Amino acid sequence: MDELDAKIETGKNFIRSRITQLRLKADVSEYQMSYDLGQNRGYIQAISSGKAMPSMTGFLNICDYFNITPLEFFDHTIEEPELVNEIVSILKTMNEDDLLLLKEVLTRIAKK
Repeated sequence: MDELDAKIETGKNFIRSRITQLRLKADVSEYQMSYDLGQNRGYIQAISSGKAMPSMTGFLNICDYFNITPLEFFDHTIEEPELVNEIVSILKTMNEDDLLLLKEVLTRIAKK
């Protein structure tokens, strides 16, 4: 296996693992997720087991299913991407004074 093949395999493994991680966090079965996505009952199981990979459209549908962006999908440091999205949506509606106050509170919390 050359270097490119190894990188591709690493990427596929990450995608499979990330889908499983997000699915388990959402407490949804492979079957239910497949059904919710409008796919056959074994769709997510085939991805998780390495028998298949989602198409680009399928991948975008999976991101939409978890209410995350593709960037958030690939950012493994975000353990709760949907919650982070909800918080960011709220932040976008706040005025500068409230944002500065919230920043101060978060800074204090992070120091503990």
